[in-house]
Amino acid sequence: MNNRKLPIVILGIVGFIIFMALSSSLFYTIEATERAVVFYPFGKGLDKENVMTPGLHFKAPWNDVYAYRVNETNSEENMDVLDKNGLSIHIDISVRFYPLPDKIGYVHENFTRDYVTVLVIPEVRSTVRQVMGRYTAEEIYSTKRAEVELSIKEETEEVLSKNYVHATAVLIRSIELPAQIKGAIEDKLQQEQEALAYQFRLDREKSEAERKRIAAEGESRANLIINNSLTNNLLKMRGIEATLELAKSPNSKIIVVGSGKDGLPMILGNN
Repeated sequence: MNNRKLPIVILGIVGFIIFMALSSSLFYTIEATERAVVFYPFGKGLDKENVMTPGLHFKAPWNDVYAYRVNETNSEENMDVLDKNGLSIHIDISVRFYPLPDKIGYVHENFTRDYVTVLVIPEVRSTVRQVMGRYTAEEIYSTKRAEVELSIKEETEEVLSKNYVHATAVLIRSIELPAQIKGAIEDKLQQEQEALAYQFRLDREKSEAERKRIAAEGESRANLIINNSLTNNLLKMRGIEATLELAKSPNSKIIVVGSGKDGLPMILGNN
């Protein structure tokens, strides 16, 4: 090898080693479920408006990159709250949320990457306590559970959305009441169900009785119409017609015409 080329080769090798050593500081990758913002210490500081999208990016070694997961995240919390009457209730809740992808610069500026523990969880817990305090234990446990969940979700979303975080759902996973209170509520619910079943049977019997009454009235009116239409002359005519039909039968009989009651034919005998 030419001695003149040796320094060039050495410089190339040294440069390659330096490049490889600095590559982790020069290049960064944003995953499909992430977005990032860059902090420029010798420039404009935190660039909140230019959000880095998924892919490979280049940066100066002295610039800092802050990546955020923007897919939906779930956090589970258990806490003790007081109901409308001051009764202590232990509940487990789940909250699903994500930061708005194009606003993570503002999230980082206000709360840093600890926004879940600094913003989301405290606001959720505060909202849960406020909403629970507007309902009784019985309502939370049974009749208005869905309404409670919806109120928590809407009020949590109202607060978080102002800070560029979207809450997709807040669910009550379990509710624990003192044993005596829980037993009393369950007994009351059972009695209400039995009362509803009894009322259903009463309503069904009343409906059946009404049906029979209407049928009886209809039959009574029909009989009244028939009775009013049965005159003596009509009965005599029907009697004669029936007698003539009987006379056509092959059985032996004696018929005396005009000898029966009201002048109807009389059948004396048959075989």
